[in-house]
Amino acid sequence: MAPGTLTFYVSLLKFLAPMPKLSIDDLDLRGKRVLVRVDFNVPLDTDAAGHTTVSDDTRIRAALPTIRKITGDGGKAILMSHLGRPKGAPDPKYSLRPVADHLATLLDQPVAFSEEAVGSTAEDQIARMTDGGVLLLENTRFYAGETANDPGFAEQLARLGDVYVNEAFGASHRAHASIVGPPRVMPHAAGRLLEREVEVLGGLGVLGFTDHLVERYAERVADEPHRFAEHGRALGRHRR
Repeated sequence: MAPGTLTFYVSLLKFLAPMPKLSIDDLDLRGKRVLVRVDFNVPLDTDAAGHTTVSDDTRIRAALPTIRKITGDGGKAILMSHLGRPKGAPDPKYSLRPVADHLATLLDQPVAFSEEAVGSTAEDQIARMTDGGVLLLENTRFYAGETANDPGFAEQLARLGDVYVNEAFGASHRAHASIVGPPRVMPHAAGRLLEREVEVLGGLGVLGFTDHLVERYAERVADEPHRFAEHGRALGRHRR
C-alpha cells in the first residue's frame, strides 16, 4: 500500500460521514435525467495511426451495475468524469471520447458523447435523449471551475440532471464541483460501487481501527512505509 493510501481512506470516511446514506435504490429513476459522477480516469493508448483506445477498463467495468440499473429502470444516464490533469482547459489527449466508444462496447448499446460538459451543446444532447439512453460528457477538468469547486460551474452541472448519483469512489475525497456541488441542490444517492466500498471501509472498525487509531496508523505509515508494508497488504486483502 502506498504511504498515502490509508490517509486517503481516512479523509474519504470523514468526507462521506455527514452525507445521507441513500442508495440508488431509494431514487425514482424512470424518465429522470440521472447525473452520475463516475471515475473514468483510465489509461489510454494511442497507436502509430493516432487511434486512441482504453488500455485498462477496470474502473469503467466497476460502474456498469449502476449504469445498467439506471437504464433498466427507464432513466437517462448522464455520466461525468475527469481524466488526467488537463489544467482547466481542453486538451485532446485527455478527451473522454475513446472512453465513450469503449463503454458502448461493454454495455452493448450506443453511448452518446458530448464535446462539452456544460452549456448548450450538452443541454441539447440531453434534451434529445430517450429513456434508457446513456450520454458521457467531456472531461470535467477541461473547466477550471471543476478543481476550484466553483459554485457557478457546479450550478451548470446540476442543471443537466434531475437526480444525482455518486459512483466516483476514487475521487470522492476531493472537494471538486462535480463531486460536492450537485448533491447540495438535488436529490442524491450512492451508486453500487460507492455503496460497496463504503461498507468495506466501515469494516475497519471491526478490525479495531477506531478513528483515533486510523489517524495514528496513517501517520506512521507515511513516516515508515517499509516497516508497515505488511500491514498495508493485510488491509488490502481485507478490501478485496
